[in-house]
Amino acid sequence: MKLVLATKNKGKIVEIVEIIADLPQIEVLSIADFPELPPIEETGKNFKENAILKAKTVARFTGHWTLADDSGLTVAYLNGAPGIYSARYAGENATDEENNAKLLAVLKDVPMEKRQAAFVCVMALCSPGGECYTCEGRCEGLIALAPKGSHGFGYDPLFYVPAYGKTMAELGPEVKNKISHRAAALKQLKPLLQKVLKQNRTGI
Repeated sequence: MKLVLATKNKGKIVEIVEIIADLPQIEVLSIADFPELPPIEETGKNFKENAILKAKTVARFTGHWTLADDSGLTVAYLNGAPGIYSARYAGENATDEENNAKLLAVLKDVPMEKRQAAFVCVMALCSPGGECYTCEGRCEGLIALAPKGSHGFGYDPLFYVPAYGKTMAELGPEVKNKISHRAAALKQLKPLLQKVLKQNRTGI
């Protein structure tokens, strides 16, 4: 079975592939394998709407089951921002470093005890015919006072995980893929993937 990941983000692709590696019947593709796919405008008002929009669009275009995630960072002190705008918090085409720098600037002088945050991920698994399943995963933490660590991507260098006493970027992929918001969502989605695999094998 071919499964298309509706993203070009190499970091996300690596994480997802590692987490579902125990489902060997799946051949994973990404939208990079479909250069003729038109751009998808994320017009949803929340993570779930954007995830479904991306998965449905790509599944319909490619003719394959598609897995899309919409994820981001929510900061309580900022009333949930940057939220669905996490990837472009510092502007369109902003780099991870620029987004991190803006977040640190906005939270300047905010004490550690008021820097609660969560990584949120909603995953949508959709068929070419429009059948969709969604799952949400969360990872709670704090925004560090300065970036630390060289693993991961996005806000990982600033996302401090109290249980480990380190930022997500310091923990490395082995730990991250067990505790991350994406891992939590995929854990819920795995039974659905297995169901789809079974249907594809039996023709049900």
